[in-house]
Amino acid sequence: MVAGAFDLDQGDSGRGAENARIPDSDAAMQALAATAPSPSAPPGPDADTYNDKVVLQFAAMTVVWGLVGMLVGVLIAAQLYWPALNFDLPWLSFGRLRPLHTNAVIFAFGGCALMATSLHVVQRTCHVRLISDRLAAFVFWGWQAVIVAAAITLPLGITQGKEYAELEWPIDLLITVVWVAYAVLFLGTIVKRRVKHIYVANWFYASFIITVALLHIVNNLSIPVSLTKSYPIYSGAVDAMVQWWYGHNAVGFFLTAGFLGMMYYFVPKQAGRPVYSYRLSIVHFWALIAIYMWAGPHHLQYTALPDWAQSLGMVFSLILLAPSWGGAINGVMTLSGAWHKLRTDPILKFLIVAISFYMMSTFEGPMMSIKTVNSLSHYTDWTIGHVHSGALGWVAMISIGAIYALMPTLVGAKQMWSIRLIDTHFWLHTLGVVFYIASMWIAGIMQGLMWRATNADGTLTYSFVEALNATYPYYLGRLIGGLLVIVGMVLMAINMIRTWQTAGALARQPVKPPHLAEARA
Repeated sequence: MVAGAFDLDQGDSGRGAENARIPDSDAAMQALAATAPSPSAPPGPDADTYNDKVVLQFAAMTVVWGLVGMLVGVLIAAQLYWPALNFDLPWLSFGRLRPLHTNAVIFAFGGCALMATSLHVVQRTCHVRLISDRLAAFVFWGWQAVIVAAAITLPLGITQGKEYAELEWPIDLLITVVWVAYAVLFLGTIVKRRVKHIYVANWFYASFIITVALLHIVNNLSIPVSLTKSYPIYSGAVDAMVQWWYGHNAVGFFLTAGFLGMMYYFVPKQAGRPVYSYRLSIVHFWALIAIYMWAGPHHLQYTALPDWAQSLGMVFSLILLAPSWGGAINGVMTLSGAWHKLRTDPILKFLIVAISFYMMSTFEGPMMSIKTVNSLSHYTDWTIGHVHSGALGWVAMISIGAIYALMPTLVGAKQMWSIRLIDTHFWLHTLGVVFYIASMWIAGIMQGLMWRATNADGTLTYSFVEALNATYPYYLGRLIGGLLVIVGMVLMAINMIRTWQTAGALARQPVKPPHLAEARA
């Protein structure tokens, strides 16, 4: 394996050592040096500094929306244990708040984390400022407008009723405009980079941006009849297929590829080590994006979808194990020679345990796509446990670790205000995830076994109410897990605020020149 060179001092333009090009003469080196600004030069005009304002804004809103989304999650978990908490108000019922929770944690919390980290990483690895400050501001405020609009309309019941894509057409149009602006901002910055190489994290970010745009447009094609009502152009099994082509690939690209971009930048950065194998990271990228697109039908086993499509989804899900685990091992093995840092660095703990949950989730998902396993797991709380193993274990933990790693850089501090609080947050979050997923695994397998149990005469052994009654104690376990996670997020908010107050202002960091071997001739 060839270790990628990940420069920690001259601007983090990680690339494989085998790809480095050294100028052939002293004259060439002098010419490059003459065109590159001095790394020790004081911050000058905006063009000579990174645009960290938009990164800080997105980082702050990651924590805000994380608190909001997870708080709604705790409320609906409490509603399952104490049904009276649904009250008599329809907009506070489980049916209205569940899609709000889903959108808040995925697109608000996760989306802001992705935008914060991607806009930070693309500037550092391309050695340029974002192409437009105004466009960056539009992307930030536009995305917040989308989130607020969703937070208002979903509890009011103004929805398409689609899984992961419930919003009505005016909001869908706004999402499209903001997302295209985000794509122009990110990809435009790559175009004007000062190095030939595009670091692998940017490949993952770019694939997530482009693919989510395609998924969103195709899945949300509809015929408007009013500002708050539209009809999808698909129906029946075709609509189900399109929804889960979107739904699974939203998981594959929004919740996997984008966060793998975080992994490939922040794990080497925090560990102070090069990527274990840069070649493997490229294989990981192409294999993942080639296979993920075909796995969506595994959500529709034993439905009206044609049997060949169901089997195709299952086969590609099983193949997906290889690139998923290959990439995860690449991330974990980056700590080779730096394992001791896990004892003292809680940020690294977040990042590495996140990869562990990624490995677990990407093993469990393909297993659950196998038809015989799916016949037991589908429609049970096992699926809920699996989803939150990925969401709270992989997505949330790597996002939290990345934001902790970012914050001191953004405000010019040496480190976060309290390392001990980060460590406390880590253990609270980890215990919360374990409580949550263990409760749902036990409840889900029990539900599946009770629902399929039959008497000698072929009648069902248990009624649905009996299965629900047996599940009841595990809903309390899920609630306890959620409470531990939200307490950890409160500690993170306190730590973020105190770090900002201690630093006092946004740091204006000069754009660092690339290595001479990296720079464009």
